[in-house]
Amino acid sequence: MRPLFLLSPPRSGSTLVQRVLAAHAEISTTPEPWILLPHLYAARERGAFAEYGHGTAARAIKDFAASLPDGEHGYRRAVAAFVRSLYEQAAGARPYFLDKTPRYYFIVDELFELFPDAKVVFLWRNPLAVVASIVDTWTGGTWRLDRWHRDLFDGVPALAAAFERHADRSYAVRFEDLIQQPERTWADLHAYLGLSFDPGVLTRFASVSIGGRMGDPTGRLMYSSLSTEPLVKWKSTLASPVRKRWAHRYLRHLGEHCLRVMGYDIRDLENEIDAIRTRPTRMLSDQVSSWLSKLNRLRRETGVVLTYRPGGPRYPGAQSKGQSSSP
Repeated sequence: MRPLFLLSPPRSGSTLVQRVLAAHAEISTTPEPWILLPHLYAARERGAFAEYGHGTAARAIKDFAASLPDGEHGYRRAVAAFVRSLYEQAAGARPYFLDKTPRYYFIVDELFELFPDAKVVFLWRNPLAVVASIVDTWTGGTWRLDRWHRDLFDGVPALAAAFERHADRSYAVRFEDLIQQPERTWADLHAYLGLSFDPGVLTRFASVSIGGRMGDPTGRLMYSSLSTEPLVKWKSTLASPVRKRWAHRYLRHLGEHCLRVMGYDIRDLENEIDAIRTRPTRMLSDQVSSWLSKLNRLRRETGVVLTYRPGGPRYPGAQSKGQSSSP
């Protein structure tokens, strides 16, 4: 069994790619394992919260690992062997197990270190389309991005930098190319995996059911074939003054180099933003939601989370410190 990692920010089209690849007889998968994150974070003193005291546990685990013959390297190697054994059970007789976990951008380098035989695919998507898809899918259209701030502002640059470091051991493809040039791009992706390409997977994926509670339920329901609609849909979602200004700032945060690594030109994206016909009707609600979103980012650790809907503000109650903020 050979691990196959599909790395991308949330809402980048990874579920579509996963389903198409899962239509191949030699690839097994489950929705989003997340299995490596807690095991690799076990020895990290920062970045996780647990009622037993994660920082103390991490120090104890590192002390324990130091006592092993191969030290921390031996510990990490044992973690990799354990996870590989789970992948093998999940894969059955199939030679590949595909792990699609969006927040593996926190552990990209460890993936390459611990699984030297793995195939790693970086999936890019226009970052503005990613933002719009988050809004359309998870916020009900409300301009509230605080829960995905790290995915957007840290995750995207981290993945681009990781691809530069590991380009010789990985493969990158744009979601837009998979949709607009399917025969060539899907064939190239299968060639990277050493698999024969059957064009039938581009229609057969519609019947692939992965199950589970994680992943993207909307794409499975809305699209039973490759569709170009997502390539332009983002523009209507970002068509307010507040959202367009934010989009310009976000592109500047990512920077020209990061976007170029992903296959996008910052000037082209800025021109596309400017060309969107502005709808001022959302201005007030977007501004209020934007303020609350910023407050929520500051208040996450205190457990107070505020939300706003165009009909008026709501205060849904406290979120326990350390509770997952993932959708």
